[in-house]
Amino acid sequence: MADQLEMTRPEAREKIQTVNPATGEPGRSYDETTIDEARAAAAAAHKAFLEWRRTSFSNRSAMIRKVAQILRTRKDEFARLMTEEMGKTLDEGRAEVEKCASQCDWFADHAHEYLADEPVDIGGPEAFITYNPLGVVLAIMPWNFPFWQVFRFAAPALMAGNGALLKHASNVPGCALAIEQVLHEAGVPKDLFRTLLLPSSEVEALIKDDQVAAVTLTGSVAAGKAVATGAGSVLKKCVLELGGSDAYVVIEDADIAAAARVAATARMVNGGQSCIAGKRFIVVRPILGAFEEALVDAMRGFAMGDPTKEGTKLGPIQSVDARDHIHAQVTDSIAKGARLLLGGKVPDRPGAWYPATVLANVLPGQPAHDEEVFGPVAAIIAAEDEADAIRIANASEFGLGSGVLTGDVDRGRRIAAEELDAGLSFVNENVRSDPRMPFGGVKHSGYGRECSSFGIREFTNIKSVHVRPLEGGGGTTKVE
Repeated sequence: MADQLEMTRPEAREKIQTVNPATGEPGRSYDETTIDEARAAAAAAHKAFLEWRRTSFSNRSAMIRKVAQILRTRKDEFARLMTEEMGKTLDEGRAEVEKCASQCDWFADHAHEYLADEPVDIGGPEAFITYNPLGVVLAIMPWNFPFWQVFRFAAPALMAGNGALLKHASNVPGCALAIEQVLHEAGVPKDLFRTLLLPSSEVEALIKDDQVAAVTLTGSVAAGKAVATGAGSVLKKCVLELGGSDAYVVIEDADIAAAARVAATARMVNGGQSCIAGKRFIVVRPILGAFEEALVDAMRGFAMGDPTKEGTKLGPIQSVDARDHIHAQVTDSIAKGARLLLGGKVPDRPGAWYPATVLANVLPGQPAHDEEVFGPVAAIIAAEDEADAIRIANASEFGLGSGVLTGDVDRGRRIAAEELDAGLSFVNENVRSDPRMPFGGVKHSGYGRECSSFGIREFTNIKSVHVRPLEGGGGTTKVE
């Protein structure tokens, strides 16, 4: 009898254990979602989508505006949650929540314009383009901006009439569940948006589930290739925002102190843990030494501190393993000829801490040159002139963000618009996303776009419609 009872007990669920990266202490634990539960959620989401797609833009907008309101009301709470789970400073956490609210407001206000039918004059019958939702979008999201990355896809996807499933990073389950709660509190149907605490090993099976129509991923190149392979095997649309090793070209006519301040700000976004953080600063030789000094001075302003305290500039890295990988990239680069100008030492304290670091004489073959360093490490690379700087910037597998620092705005505009191989290029400011502008990359930084009209249309069927009154004489034959 005891053996029979043991056999009928449900299997114990796997647990997700969070860890506070500032202290190394364990936080809350959560039950994982099983693949059977995920499949059931996908089926329920598809059923909810069939109703949601028929709702008006005004009804959807009211709910998404309510989401923005809730986010702003609970801004401090969500910022603390991000701090506890992945180490973001409170100041950056609050700013992230506000950005999510602004994203919701923007698409609540503009989705109907972006997706309005577009008449086309073809010189005969009525013709127009219409945008229909695809269905349930599976989103696989990273830990570094645990709220923003989700709302960057969710606000336009829901406003377009789609359903959504969220598979978030395993170290931010509390953030993932909080996002689901906010959407449901705002009136979004419970089954239409669901958070799944699904292990990565089960993601491919969910991608291939018949109830999932499309996939979006923000993550590593390796993860992007795996998702693209899975989606491609069943011919499903996917949008990929992957890694970046953003290059900033620093021209001899730049104000060196001002350029260094922009560079430091670009490098230290989210403690350097951002795909669009500036990582390689390619400086023409006439100003190389002066820029090195100026960048060290600017980076010194990002002192490590308690992420729960107001005004802290640099919190911990998201995990000890991630910190150790960053340090290995730094030490390997130094062993291969890079010069350490600042930082580069692992602090003797609990938690995943790493200081603001500057490397000079960064050359091909060094990790700081060839790889994405996902932390507070700035790499300075020498170039002979503008053309050489552009060549070095483009000689990368990545193509997400890029920048130009120059005193000649026309020169900067030309380089940014015509010369740099990247999805975003900013002159005299750090790269960032904005709901009004398309966001995405080229090469190994992925494909597809988020934000703006381009982003909301990614998960729609862009349909051509012709309408002609039925007349005698049969149809019209045209070459395709």
